[in-house]
Amino acid sequence: MELVALPAFADNYIWMISEGREALVVDPGQATPVVDALQARGLRLTGILVTHHHADHVGGLRELASRLEGPVYGPAGESIPLPCRPLRQGDQASWRDHRFQVFDVPGHTAGHIAYWSADFEGGPLLFCGDTLFSAGCGRLFEGTPAQMSASLAQLAALPGDTRVCCAHEYTLSNLRFAAAVEPGNPDIAAYTAQCEVLRAEGRPTLPSLLAQELKINPFLRCGQPAVKDQARARGAVGDDPVSVLAALRQWKNEFR
Repeated sequence: MELVALPAFADNYIWMISEGREALVVDPGQATPVVDALQARGLRLTGILVTHHHADHVGGLRELASRLEGPVYGPAGESIPLPCRPLRQGDQASWRDHRFQVFDVPGHTAGHIAYWSADFEGGPLLFCGDTLFSAGCGRLFEGTPAQMSASLAQLAALPGDTRVCCAHEYTLSNLRFAAAVEPGNPDIAAYTAQCEVLRAEGRPTLPSLLAQELKINPFLRCGQPAVKDQARARGAVGDDPVSVLAALRQWKNEFR
């Protein structure tokens, strides 16, 4: 099994899993990176997973349709520009002999879903689209802080060895914000140094591990005293996770 992050646009990743001569891709916002990877490796495209409807995640679907020899899975609550098998919380997607558990994770969009599987060598895989980023979370374009808080809590409860396959290379920018939230957190400083080396070498910072995210991601640390203190200083109306997340997300929107 090979897991590859295919760069697209300025900072997107299209994730590709291959086994034998077959490939599965996740959120193909562009067709060209997928076609190039398939041709270079001599692979057939036999499945697509879609997390949400934004163009940078679905823009390549129509062009890939002629190459596709399997299903497209997507969120039941959103419009996807290609017929798909609609999924929601508790459903499963399948590829070859692997199964993906589906979670409803609204917040970034109203119908966003995530896919998790423990079927692959190297540890469980989470394809979380724009809900969870390394050291961050997605903007609330259609959902509420309460929805995002609940969505992140679901993902945070997954096994710590889960490989978090986010859809954007936002890690260093998110870590700068995380350091502002928790300037005394040594894990943030250590992880920043590690990620700076990866980016200097032209390598992705992803996937990250969920256990690492629980140490450095402020949006997964809304119960920590230092994080709550910072949220109150930024206008949080209470110490509950939803109020803390709402204040952090607004701060991050304005952070430079």
